[in-house]
Amino acid sequence: MEKTEKKQTNETRQDVKASKKPIVSKDLKQIQKKKVQEKPFSGEKQKRPLKQQGQEAKQNVVSKKTVKEEEKPTLNVEVAPKKSSKKPVKITFLGGVGEIGKNMTAIEYDNEIIVIDGGLSFPTGEFPGIDLVVPDISYLLANKSKVKGILLTHGHEDHIGGLPYILNELKVPVYGTAMTLALLDNKMQEHKIEYKGVCVKPKNLLKIGNFQVEFIKVSHSIAGSLALSISTPCGNIIHTGDFKIDFAPIDGVMTDLNRFGELGKKGVNLLLCESTNVCRKGYSMSESNVGKTLETLFDKFKGKRLFVATFASNVHRLQQLLWLAEKFKRKVAFAGRSMINVTEAAAKIGEISYDKNNIIEMDKIDKYADGELLILCTGSQGEPLSALTRMAHGEFNKVKLGEGDVVIFSASPIPGNEKAVYNVINELFKKGADVIYDELADVHASGHACQEELKTIHALTNPKFFIPIHGEYRHLKQHKELAIGMGMNARDIILPELGMQVEMGENYIKQAGYVTAGIRLVDGSGLGDMGSSVLKERKQLSEEGFCVVVLNMSSLSGGAGFEPFIITRGVVYDKESEAFTQDARTVIASALREQDLRSFDPNEIKANVKKVLSNFIFKRTKRRPMILTILLMA
Repeated sequence: MEKTEKKQTNETRQDVKASKKPIVSKDLKQIQKKKVQEKPFSGEKQKRPLKQQGQEAKQNVVSKKTVKEEEKPTLNVEVAPKKSSKKPVKITFLGGVGEIGKNMTAIEYDNEIIVIDGGLSFPTGEFPGIDLVVPDISYLLANKSKVKGILLTHGHEDHIGGLPYILNELKVPVYGTAMTLALLDNKMQEHKIEYKGVCVKPKNLLKIGNFQVEFIKVSHSIAGSLALSISTPCGNIIHTGDFKIDFAPIDGVMTDLNRFGELGKKGVNLLLCESTNVCRKGYSMSESNVGKTLETLFDKFKGKRLFVATFASNVHRLQQLLWLAEKFKRKVAFAGRSMINVTEAAAKIGEISYDKNNIIEMDKIDKYADGELLILCTGSQGEPLSALTRMAHGEFNKVKLGEGDVVIFSASPIPGNEKAVYNVINELFKKGADVIYDELADVHASGHACQEELKTIHALTNPKFFIPIHGEYRHLKQHKELAIGMGMNARDIILPELGMQVEMGENYIKQAGYVTAGIRLVDGSGLGDMGSSVLKERKQLSEEGFCVVVLNMSSLSGGAGFEPFIITRGVVYDKESEAFTQDARTVIASALREQDLRSFDPNEIKANVKKVLSNFIFKRTKRRPMILTILLMA
């Protein structure tokens, strides 16, 4: 990685050249002494002349910028916008819109495509037995020769978790910070997949075909987070990635607001901005405030054993906890493999520092007093197999958690995980532990921008067009309203959907149709799709149960009496099973006596048995279980 980083640094470290100001032409024969200037951004919704409103109603797309006339011409002349000979830029949304998770966006010009992120999401109850959900990349595979690289904004699972499955099919370079690539390296080694990782830093410039990419430092809940400024033949695109504006970040480096402002002055054609916390007013809490709260709790619970559950990827949170452990003379033990992997990876590249002598193995904790221990755990989201969840249920062999212990949830539940998290909290309380979580103290700070921070980015960049990303539809809709409140025209804003392709020119933006997009399901090490018969069968088994019918064909063909052998699971309760089974046998036997078995067709017999048994079960139970018919041949 060091060689790659050095090479990339030499190639990409350049000063950003100032762009030339556009020249406004004047028609001296028709309009004399007319001064044209761009209306400054005011932060309030700008009113348009009635004439302009009527013109906009006739057009498919309209530029946001308005023209202010200091001296009105004597003749009412409308000048049509100059048509551009340039091809449009296409933006394709393959994930992360209308949902939280599996973020992936493709930007295309002519015969070149660059991809931003490749994340995953976790399955809901409608996908039984499924481990992970990743984006459907059919569109990229169909245009494989055009794809030039994948740009990573940061190392969270919803942004890089799908890459082992994506890069197995799409062999392209991957660009990210040292922290992001360190986390990706672990994943790729686990899956035994080779890939080309190129290390970049904030302020680096990268030329990829017709695209020039600049990497911008942003604060988030993981180190090495970036925003992207993408220069295209049709104008500049800014992709914020996940960000917040933290004026007291743990690493001492703020979101580069100055650079956002400089790019805004030069002209931003399109802003792609995250929307996770758009419904929250004000500003997000600083990470340093969490550190102060944690320090208070460390002081308050001196003499007690401390357990802290947080996101393994939140390196800055881990750093604060390791500092506090040293300050309060506590040894640190890690419970959870991901916690160990991230800490080691971050330490290797200098993103985190600690005294290695202060780290102990979990099986050595019995040698220390309760007040001398800090145990950092996975399981902040109530994951069934995580360390803290197993501790809560008494299933973690290396430590028994109970009276006198203090558990701090230094994370907030991800939408959809609330029930699992609160179940774990309830179990911990039942065991006698003191539990501190975000509703009781400031033990977690979101890594996502709230309304005032989003407004700041909008004001600094002053984009011509806007597309909200990274959120459910309600988030995207609210972000659209926020942008309108900042002075944007609703016609210059597009609400994206999964698979939507947007076309952007220098002076217009519009929907351009849809491409194949959706989800792929990871089951063990394999990939499937939503239409898979396996998934349908799993759902049927989980909801309706199954019934197995065994028939002896020699008895049937000989005309002798017989009784089908029937097994059911999940269909009827035990007390009803004997009567149910006997009645089912009678129904099947009756149906087969009416069938000509002298020259029988096995498939026909199976179909007949399935039909009559399915009807019988439905009348009896109002269920339609899976039915398997087995024919025994003598």
